[in-house]
Amino acid sequence: MLKDIYQKYYYDQNYNCAETILRAANEYYGLDLHDRDMIMIGACGAGIQCGNTCGTIIACAAVLSMKYIEKKAHESDDIRPVTTMLIREFNKKYQSTLCKDIKPQSFKPEIRCKHTIETACDILESVIYEYEASKGSSGS
Repeated sequence: MLKDIYQKYYYDQNYNCAETILRAANEYYGLDLHDRDMIMIGACGAGIQCGNTCGTIIACAAVLSMKYIEKKAHESDDIRPVTTMLIREFNKKYQSTLCKDIKPQSFKPEIRCKHTIETACDILESVIYEYEASKGSSGS
């Protein structure tokens, strides 16, 4: 499970929420991203550093991009529906996608954003699983 991997990045290596999700997913899903590639998500932690869209959501969307876009997003039949599922699940859980709204629901100083990261791991895995299952059944 993705959730079994994130702690070494978040606690042992002190990456932020967005970096943690991308690094753990890179390992879990074999995305073949290099350390330098993953730096691009760094500014997305803490809601793009200003409480805006939650960094875990942005990182999850980046993972979906790596999984479902071959060259260009507008050429992918998959990216819109799978990303829509991702956002729907975050809204269902937190009634928002904004860090400033999510943080009061799950942040604790002693564990930081642990609960949000774990929720993001669960949502990402679930969305990928459900999306793949729906593609399999619609193609039959």
